[in-house]
Amino acid sequence: MKDSIIIVSGGMDSVTLLYEMRERIALGISFDYGSNHNKREIAFAKLHCERLGIKHIVIDLDFMGKYFKSSLLEGAEAIPEGHYEAENMKSTVVPFRNGIMLSIAAGIAESNGLKYVLIANHGGDHAIYPDCRADFIKAMSDATRLGTYPGIEVMAPYTDITKTDIARRGKALGINYAETWSCYKGGEKHCGKCGTCVERKEALRDAGIDDPTIYEGWHQYY
Repeated sequence: MKDSIIIVSGGMDSVTLLYEMRERIALGISFDYGSNHNKREIAFAKLHCERLGIKHIVIDLDFMGKYFKSSLLEGAEAIPEGHYEAENMKSTVVPFRNGIMLSIAAGIAESNGLKYVLIANHGGDHAIYPDCRADFIKAMSDATRLGTYPGIEVMAPYTDITKTDIARRGKALGINYAETWSCYKGGEKHCGKCGTCVERKEALRDAGIDDPTIYEGWHQYY
């Protein structure tokens, strides 16, 4: 039964969730909020939704690029390099991004007679992204349930698992992760050095997947 909307960025996590839950998903939503890598991600979100026969729409959130403060919105040179555990990675937070996206998705779900909004936040996000943590997701689900007539709920099945766990699920599903985008710099190739590139490489390595990603400057990874 098609009862769900998914927020699908085009990255590893949301694409994996898209395939896992495809039987329930009526609509995929991507948000263009002006980040360096948005366009590259959204192209893959569209590709996978079309492949699965799932309607896909893009919502423009250009006001975030105009009024919000984040290195993600300031061009590739502003993106810090290193591991997510490093303090400087906090600069990549886009304030309340998931709260805004979930609110819009809940309204679209109610307007389309759907009951659930799916989001692919995971355990590795918790260190620096407050709107990816379990308490936040629960609070948002409570808010959407109480603030809509059908009681829209947020489903975030990856909240307490790692990106490596997600990659293992993707491997079992036969997902080609070359058809996903992670790099925050949004160049022609993955930079291989920003926090999300480092996390991507570690997850694929630890899941036993030969990394198909083309990185700047080299072709053998981890």
